[in-house]
Amino acid sequence: MKKYFFFFFAAKTVRTTSETLRHYDRIGLVKPSKKDKWTNYRYYTEQDLVRLNTVRALQLMDLPLQEIKKVLEYDDLEKIVDFLARAEKKADEKITALQYSKSKIQLAKADYEKKLQMSKNPHGTFIKDIPERVILLSDTLEVPTLDNLWNYLSHFYDKVTPSLKEQFAFEDLAGIYTENGLSRLFAVCIRYADINGLRILPKGNYLCAGCTEENRKQVLSEILRIARTKYGAKPAFTVQLIVVSGILHWNYEVQVYIGS
Repeated sequence: MKKYFFFFFAAKTVRTTSETLRHYDRIGLVKPSKKDKWTNYRYYTEQDLVRLNTVRALQLMDLPLQEIKKVLEYDDLEKIVDFLARAEKKADEKITALQYSKSKIQLAKADYEKKLQMSKNPHGTFIKDIPERVILLSDTLEVPTLDNLWNYLSHFYDKVTPSLKEQFAFEDLAGIYTENGLSRLFAVCIRYADINGLRILPKGNYLCAGCTEENRKQVLSEILRIARTKYGAKPAFTVQLIVVSGILHWNYEVQVYIGS
C-alpha cells in the first residue's frame, strides 16, 4: 500500500512552498499522485518527493523549469544519468566558486569588524605592554620598498663584520625607527654583539595604532598628540612595525612609548 504525504508536508520536506507545488502541478512538471476531488488537496508519494527534490536541486543549477521537465521525461535512462552527471559537475564548480566568494566575504567582514572596533574608539588606539627590544638600524635604508623587503634580513647580516656574524640573529620583523627627525629601517635582534647602530627600546607601555602607507603620517602625528596630552609622555622616538598583508602590500603598527 502506497504511503501518501499531504502537500503541506511535502512542501516542507523539499524546502519549498505549497504555491510552488501548485505551479509544478499546473505546468505538468511534478503532479501529485493523488488529489482529493472534494477539497482539491494534493497528496504525494515518496517517489514524488524524490522527483521534487531532483527538480529543486536542478533549479539551483539555474536550469529553467521547461528544460528540467524535458530531461525528466526522457525514456532513455542513459541520457538521464549522463545529464545528472553533468549537473553534478556543474554543482561542484558552483560550490568551488561559492567557497572562493565566501573566503573573500570573510576577509571583507574581518576588515569591517576591525573598522567597527576602531569607530568605537575614535582614535583607533590601544596599549601594549612590550618587553625590552634591541634593534639594529640600517645605515642607508629609510623606508620599505618591494626590493628591500624581499630579502630584508640579508641587508642587516651584511652590515655585520664577518667575524661577528655568528653572534647575530634576527627576528623575522621589519620596522622604521625615528628619532630627532631621522628615520631608519631596523631589524629586531635575538642575539647581538656591541656594534654601531644598536638601539635599546625600553620595556613598558606603548600606545599603538594601525595605519596604511597613505595615512601613516597622519596617524603618527595623532598618536604622538594623544601620548602627550592624555598620558603626559614626551616620546623621544617612534616605532613603526611593518605588517605585511600581501605579496605586494603592507600596513603599519605605530608604537609610541608612554612609560612603564
